[in-house]
Amino acid sequence: MGWFSDIFTWWNGATLSTKLYTNARGLFVGEDEQGNRYYQDASGTGTAGKPRRWVIYKGYAEPSKVPPGWFGWLHYIVDTPPTEETYHARPWQKPHEPNLTGTPAAYRPQGSLVGEMRRPKGDGDYQPWNAE
Repeated sequence: MGWFSDIFTWWNGATLSTKLYTNARGLFVGEDEQGNRYYQDASGTGTAGKPRRWVIYKGYAEPSKVPPGWFGWLHYIVDTPPTEETYHARPWQKPHEPNLTGTPAAYRPQGSLVGEMRRPKGDGDYQPWNAE
């Protein structure tokens, strides 16, 4: 599909206009462990005096694929990108997991419409409310 998908799809990498904008104005900042590439405006200033920052996803465009360090940089929480600092995860921090909603691996509790359709048995502690 090549250029055809570049023109008409936004969910599979970058569109043609994003690629053109990135080549003309983008300054490559870094890449994460999943292959996502991060850029900022080469001019240094954008709207509100801050440089514009963006990500080009490798493969399917899923925002939950952005790791916490890069999320902070993209949203101006920190000014230093993760490639320019030595950050070590805390022992209590979990590794990144993508959003599984809408996939076969999504969480489906008992009694849900897409689950087993069997509610767990009550334990007898339910008392209905009366308006009297």
